[in-house]
Amino acid sequence: MPLATFFSAKPRSLILLCISQVAVLSLWFSASAAAPSLARDFNLSGGDIALLSSMVQAGFVIGCLISASLGLADRTDPRLLYAICALCGAAANYAFIYSEPGSSLSIALRLLTGAVIAGVYPVGMKIAMSWAGKDAGLLVGALVGSLMLGSAAPHLIAFWGDVDWRLVLSATSWISGLGGLGILLVAIGPNYAKSPKFQLGLALQAITNKPIRLANFGYFGHMWEVYAMWAWIGIFLGASFQQGGLENAQSWASLMAFFTIAAGMPGSIIGGMIADRIGRTLMTSIVLAMSGLCSLIIGPLFGGSIILVSLIALLWGATVSPDSAQFSTSVGELSKPEHRGTMLTMQTAIGFTLALVSVQLMPHWINLVGWQWAFTPLVAGPIFGIISMLRLRNLPQSQQLANGRR
Repeated sequence: MPLATFFSAKPRSLILLCISQVAVLSLWFSASAAAPSLARDFNLSGGDIALLSSMVQAGFVIGCLISASLGLADRTDPRLLYAICALCGAAANYAFIYSEPGSSLSIALRLLTGAVIAGVYPVGMKIAMSWAGKDAGLLVGALVGSLMLGSAAPHLIAFWGDVDWRLVLSATSWISGLGGLGILLVAIGPNYAKSPKFQLGLALQAITNKPIRLANFGYFGHMWEVYAMWAWIGIFLGASFQQGGLENAQSWASLMAFFTIAAGMPGSIIGGMIADRIGRTLMTSIVLAMSGLCSLIIGPLFGGSIILVSLIALLWGATVSPDSAQFSTSVGELSKPEHRGTMLTMQTAIGFTLALVSVQLMPHWINLVGWQWAFTPLVAGPIFGIISMLRLRNLPQSQQLANGRR
């Protein structure tokens, strides 16, 4: 590819967008990365740390619902909305340093941080799709892959050791602020359309429009599985490695958890390329089946061969994530260009609500049945998602999803 072509508006904008997403979404995981230091300095329990992390996700859901109901992503310049939300998130994250972790103020700040991220993640997907042609799956896949890398980062920090929580929060705040300003250098593609007016009830099309509903159902099944897997895979691997007799089990488990979650980044990019060729309904059904199978077989391997458990974890990490971008791309392709931002925001709002439920139910299930069957309930998500996407494949509208029906 000639240098001039590589640095033309489209590739330059998409590269900057991906970098910006990694930078801003570091806010989401800042408390997780700082958890050991926070727990030590303030005598916080595991429940206290979990609450600080969960509040970001709860805030994100609230922010998405507000944004979708008002149509903010479609009625404003998406870059300006993105930048303002990123800067507000950076400010809230930095203000956490001056609060007492575990207090009502600290919880409110984490809630606010999550709420403003609603103006970043789905809006970024809308910007990416403004450049989409036949490569829509690849473009959104690369963008969502950035989220995988950010999701994995806390485990790498945990492998390195304890890091002062103030340093983590300060660094992520500055990085997010710069990422938010960087979005202003991103150009909007030719497929962008702005909603001409506020339409009450537009967000409800996420459920009332049958093709969009089925694409969303596929995403909801995916979300039931993916965040519960991300949240618990490191703990599962630590317990399994320890029972298998590995020294420094939890440290090595943290490193393996990083690679497991990060495997979703190349998986998302490759998955996007495949989906653009064979169709999103088929690609997502295959990937859901593979990740669902992994959720069934990894538990019974608990405490066994460290190499085998690690390989299944890596396979799970590589297959549990790539479909995410294709569900979002599907909703974008099935929606009117001027409504994409609202549809994507509504999709993420409901999906992250389901993820919050599955993450919180996991410890109760683990206490009941043990690690051998810990991830078994997660297979319900892939089954529901496969049924939904195959039903979508049989609709005429599936022709809009790249090569939806061959």
